[in-house]
Amino acid sequence: VLQISKDDVTALQCKVVCLIQNGNFKEALSVINTHTKVLTNDIIAFEKAYCEYRLNRIENALKTIQSASQQTDKLKELYGQVLYRLERYDDCLAAYRDLIRNSQDEYEEERKTNLSAVVAAQSTWEKVMPEDLGLREATYELCYNSACALIGQGKLNEAMKKLQKAEELCRQSLSEDSDVTEEDIEAELAIIHGQMAYIMQLQGRTEDALQLYNQIIKLKPTDVGLLAVIANNIITINKDQNVFDSKKKVKLTNAEGVEHKLSKKQLQAIEFNKALLAMYTNQADQCRKLSASLQSQSPEHLLPVLIQAAQLCREKQHAKAVALLQEFADQHPANAAEIKLTMAQLKIAQGSVTKACMILRSIEELQHKPGMVSALVTMYSHEEDIDSAIEVFTQAIQWYQQFQARTNCGCCVFQPKSPVHLSLIREAANFKLKHGRKKEAISDLEELWKQNPKDVHTLAQLISAYSLVDPEKAKVLSKHLPSLDTMSLKVDVDALENSHGATYVRKKAGKLTGENQQKEQGQVDVKKKKKKKKGKLPKNYDPKVTPDPERWLPMRERSYYRGRKKGKKKDQVGKGTQGSTTAGSSELDASRTASSPPTSPRPGSAAAVSATSNVIPPRHQKPAGAPATKKKQQQKKKKGAKGGW
Repeated sequence: VLQISKDDVTALQCKVVCLIQNGNFKEALSVINTHTKVLTNDIIAFEKAYCEYRLNRIENALKTIQSASQQTDKLKELYGQVLYRLERYDDCLAAYRDLIRNSQDEYEEERKTNLSAVVAAQSTWEKVMPEDLGLREATYELCYNSACALIGQGKLNEAMKKLQKAEELCRQSLSEDSDVTEEDIEAELAIIHGQMAYIMQLQGRTEDALQLYNQIIKLKPTDVGLLAVIANNIITINKDQNVFDSKKKVKLTNAEGVEHKLSKKQLQAIEFNKALLAMYTNQADQCRKLSASLQSQSPEHLLPVLIQAAQLCREKQHAKAVALLQEFADQHPANAAEIKLTMAQLKIAQGSVTKACMILRSIEELQHKPGMVSALVTMYSHEEDIDSAIEVFTQAIQWYQQFQARTNCGCCVFQPKSPVHLSLIREAANFKLKHGRKKEAISDLEELWKQNPKDVHTLAQLISAYSLVDPEKAKVLSKHLPSLDTMSLKVDVDALENSHGATYVRKKAGKLTGENQQKEQGQVDVKKKKKKKKGKLPKNYDPKVTPDPERWLPMRERSYYRGRKKGKKKDQVGKGTQGSTTAGSSELDASRTASSPPTSPRPGSAAAVSATSNVIPPRHQKPAGAPATKKKQQQKKKKGAKGGW
């Protein structure tokens, strides 16, 4: 037809629709753009916008829809999808509500599913409390979206129950189709299981979450967005451990088309984790490049500059890190508080506690908070700068007094001070008492007592403080203490002592008879003293000899100890190297006598020794005074020894 009439509108429309059905969106859009005179926007607006939407040209698709003269139902459907991709959730919610209200066809269930997805996105990314739309959760898609909304609210246990219900509904609906295999069901359940693992991770069950994440990856799902999210979550579990696995998983986040499947915040979180992984793997240049890119995309975001500062600290460049943070705090005063807290932490790590205190006191919105006051006082005390610590207390108390004056209306005669103000005064008084500032502490305690004259605890503290400075004043104030009768507690002592778990139980008194009754009436029962047993004396004890006064000291510590006496060396002929003799063997040396044979007899001349000689050869001579037999222990040691020189 187009060969006969190349500008036939119906034929061109048919060709565009056929190309769209075949997934040839670029070619279809090319046909539309080359025949703009014939295929005007009023005629083919939906097809053009749909092609642009599928080619991820979302802004162009929105312009095409808005330029159409007539907004048909299918254009409104596409308009809702485009708004969702642009993360304009409020406009998207209004569009779907209008569609559901003004249309009645077989696609109502799909529209409700899309509506619940918008509500879930608002809850997750914008932290908006979702309203109850009254949707009946009859499908697993609706259950899944409801679970996502609950996760955004932090209701993790309820969300897990919804996901379990969604899994059950998914299995039921898919098992009814005979053509669907078990693998297909598992692939469809992958996104539900991924959300379950995410809940486990948020609950601190990282081992269970990691196991489920790895099971999903083994299935090799076709959804690149799901794979990217799971890989990112595994990297967050690994942190600075198992870096090799994290480097493998990060490749899944770089898959083609991921940027079109995830929201901006998800993509941003993935990029942050890439920068952190580069830092943990000591890729300093890559870390700087990624963090600088993130900072250019989101100039007011804290994480990029914090990552850069962390990288500088790893390189021992703490001064540069502090300068970088200070520059960011000056440029973005709204986010200066968190940055200054990080700067103070770096100063503390360097040992500059006083400078850290100066940074903390420069945070105006936090300097009077009880937690900040406590931290500053502790740090100043560590540096023994008591005056600065008291100054912190004084400034905080004055700030609360001024705040009280601003909030107090003119018609009120008296308004009690806030609990925070009073607790600060009490802590200041305790601190001053601890560090010897008694008069200043008394002033604070008097202020507290004026606020609440019935506070016995404050009065007792005040009396205790005055007793150190002005005892007479302490006596006067002690008259205000309540009497013992008013302070006594109505406690049944007997019941308390006999109660289960009492550490001391008073024995029940037995019946008194005879002499015991008389003693109870008037006589004093004198307790018998137990006789002490005499200590055993040593067997060789002599009462006439004065005991050694140093007998309780160890022998080595006594004044008369001269060390262990070493015995004289005995002649040990058979010891030492084989054939050697000691000095004591000289008497047995036959060579020293006149009638002795030669010291080294020639071979075969053993008969030179007189047969009547009683001299024992040195090899067979025992040492003088040695026992006849050796100890068994020595025999055991020598039994396995090898002979030799």
